[in-house]
Amino acid sequence: MALLVLRPVVDQRDCPNYGGSGNASAFGDDRLDGLFLLLLLGWLVAVLVEQALPVAWRDRRPAEVALRAVAAVLLASTGSCCLALGLLTVCH
Repeated sequence: MALLVLRPVVDQRDCPNYGGSGNASAFGDDRLDGLFLLLLLGWLVAVLVEQALPVAWRDRRPAEVALRAVAAVLLASTGSCCLALGLLTVCH
């Protein structure tokens, strides 16, 4: 949803510095790079909090809870890193 609102540049030819040198933002405003990273960090924290809730442990053995938590955190961190790396380096 955040990507629909922020509308980042996804093609290098659409970057403001295409054909030149220097750094540019994939978003319309350079400050949105930091905001996007904070949103991804918030998503990771939400996944961590969700794994710590007792509802996530219902009818599960401790090993299942730990495996589920590790899988969820790895998936969320890998997804956010790949997404951030792709979007924040497209114009650099």
